[in-house]
Amino acid sequence: MRDSVLIVDDDVNVIVALQVLLGAAYALRVARNGADALRLAQADPPDLVLLDVEMPGLDGYEVCARLKEVPALAEVPVIFLSQHHDDAAELRGLAVGAVDFIAKPPRGPVVQARIATHVRMKRMADALRVAAWIDGLTGIANRRRWDDVLPRECLRALRNRRALAVLMIDVDHFKAYNDRHGHAAGDACLRDVAQALQRCVHRPADLVARYGGEEFVMLLPDTDLAGAQAMGERVLAEVSAVRRVHGASSASPWVSVSIGGSAFDARSPGWQRDGDAVRADLSARDALERLSSQADTALYEAKRQGRARCLCPWPTEVADA
Repeated sequence: MRDSVLIVDDDVNVIVALQVLLGAAYALRVARNGADALRLAQADPPDLVLLDVEMPGLDGYEVCARLKEVPALAEVPVIFLSQHHDDAAELRGLAVGAVDFIAKPPRGPVVQARIATHVRMKRMADALRVAAWIDGLTGIANRRRWDDVLPRECLRALRNRRALAVLMIDVDHFKAYNDRHGHAAGDACLRDVAQALQRCVHRPADLVARYGGEEFVMLLPDTDLAGAQAMGERVLAEVSAVRRVHGASSASPWVSVSIGGSAFDARSPGWQRDGDAVRADLSARDALERLSSQADTALYEAKRQGRARCLCPWPTEVADA
């Protein structure tokens, strides 16, 4: 499969020139403005973005900054296309996350060489990230990846006034399962659960990770508490559909999970309404602590109530209002 390049430029002549230069070596997609670029990139992350600095609407700097806020796109190299060659423009581009600049009009050998270099570097970086961020047993993201992504998603949610939800998921009576069936079966059970969770998410920014032992976590950007509850119910059904016999659980004849969820959204403490706008005034650290602690509390309550269920309760401060 060929590496993919997203060309973002409002100048048809530049687009055609780049298509002639790169079409034989790369799978190309084209966006004529920043909004389309963000939509295309999130729908199918490219291996590299060629981004015009000066465009109507969102300029290249803003588009680059927004790309870097999306976990699935944060490591995609962005090369700016610009007619300006002053140090200030380049420093501003590098500050928002660009890796290089190409002067307009694009010159064939320079464009080809720089793109080949950055695509090759991305391949190597991807291989290193896989080794560092993937759980060896289950093949999904590990705790290190979770700890890297969660603070950035909290910042993005606060900055853009968007909801963010977290699910904490625990395999019910896993020690009893291990004792009854053996550790090899326990490992296979964890792999089954991980894949069931992965089948539940479809958006690039959604993240499923193994938190530790038999505990998993799910990060759901742009999701309020009702959406978290709906996802939790989907997870319960998907894990149950695996039909792995437990035999030592009082919660279900099959392997099941308990789920606790929380969300930072318009009904959370700390959100203020100002006309039609909703403003978050919590710090990133407060939001992070509340998401984690509320989901953990809800998980333990789900276990207390009999397991094999999902609880995403509204915070007490809101429910009593």
